[in-house]
Amino acid sequence: MSSAKYKRVLLKLSGEVLAGAQGYGIDPKTMDAVSEGIKEMVVLGVQTAVVIGGGNIFRGLAASAHGMERTSADYMGMLATLLNALALQSTLEQKGVTTRVQSAIEMKSLAESYIRRKAIRHLEKKRVVIFAAGTGNPYFSTDTAAVLRAMEVGAEVILKGTKVNGVFDRDPVKYPDAIQFQSLTFFEVIEKGLEIMDSTAMTLAMDNNLTLRVFNINDLGNIRRVLMGESVGTLVTRSKQ
Repeated sequence: MSSAKYKRVLLKLSGEVLAGAQGYGIDPKTMDAVSEGIKEMVVLGVQTAVVIGGGNIFRGLAASAHGMERTSADYMGMLATLLNALALQSTLEQKGVTTRVQSAIEMKSLAESYIRRKAIRHLEKKRVVIFAAGTGNPYFSTDTAAVLRAMEVGAEVILKGTKVNGVFDRDPVKYPDAIQFQSLTFFEVIEKGLEIMDSTAMTLAMDNNLTLRVFNINDLGNIRRVLMGESVGTLVTRSKQ
């Protein structure tokens, strides 16, 4: 029996994480390392869902800022998430991890359509479910999709894997003296304007009493430490712990 703290989790991966040091596209070494972390989650007996972004390939909001019509740009961004999902699926299955990709936009030749009960059944059968295409709607980020899917499948916590060690008072890449927070409430995140997730996602998580753990996924030992209940990164909850 697993000694992990959680039975069912949702892992949120940004496209930028998959780009690695190259800053764009999919870095094979980074993809392999992330897949090893997800495999460890499965080995520990944790039912694992993944929501994946597409910013390493195409970012709809940025494109619309440069004149592209917003709805079209967002749909293109959703397609980028499917590319990442298929790449992650391929890498995981090479490691012996059974997966299913479910897309919020119907693409029968590439992925299952998202069906909540089917996703839960896959999780119960110890399959990693990778959710692609966000919510399927423009104007909503993959962060919002992560919170929505976490609620729908009954995840106990959202694990947000990033390139830094947690949540800081300012960008730690630009400011070496940035201070890391050990814990925050969702209200504090919104009040301080900390860019963990967009405000829609944060409000949805707060209203539904979800727990969020932000940590550095590039440190391979962090996933196990988080699942074992260690205080890694930054914990975000509705009320102070």
